[in-house]
This record gives sequence, C-alpha cells and structure tokens, in this order.
Amino acid sequence: MPHLTIEYSSNLATAITPAVLRTLNHALLGTGQFEEADIKSRALAFDCVAIGTTDSPRGFLAARLAILSGRSSEIKRDVANVLLEALGSLITASGLELQISVEIVDIDRDSYAKTFTV
Repeated sequence: MPHLTIEYSSNLATAITPAVLRTLNHALLGTGQFEEADIKSRALAFDCVAIGTTDSPRGFLAARLAILSGRSSEIKRDVANVLLEALGSLITASGLELQISVEIVDIDRDSYAKTFTV
C-alpha cells in the first residue's frame, strides 16, 4: 500500500511514463507515510473523453490514491496536496484547459490481504 492510479486524457502534452510514475512515487515516499517498496503506481490513458459541453481543447488527469484506513483527514489532505503539486510540476497542458485532481480513498485495513513471492 499505497496504490496510485492515474487516469488521463491522451491529449496531454506530457506522456505518463514509468519515469513520471517513479517521480510521483518519490513524492509519496517523501511524505513519510509509506514504505518505498509498498508504493505501486499505474496510469491509464483515454482517447475517448468529453469534458464539459463544448469542443474547447480540454484535458484531465485524475489521480486516485488508495491507502489503508486509519490516517487522519489532515494527513490525507497533506498527501493529496503533495501529489497535486508533483503532478502540476510534471504535466504540461500545452494549449489545453487542464483539470488535475487527486482523491484519497481508504481501503479497509481489516479486510485487506497481501502476500509476497520471490
């Protein structure tokens, strides 16, 4: 834990690459809330999107960070802001009206299961 999932419109000027994901992982590690090897991130691009009702050039990037339950609202807000700042510094809009959002969701600690294999 945590699991970072980024969904974004494919019209962004910046591609979401493994290097970008690792930079975001570093930002999450810097919060002091997570262990390095536990941070997992992935990104999904969407070609077919509609934002609003006009044909204006718009894009979106929506980050969802799933973490084990038990952290305070203040900690979650701080983590969300760190992630939002990192995304804003990494992603270029290039003529688009770009919306970037971050959502922190709790995973029930009692029902979460995980194993390691080598």
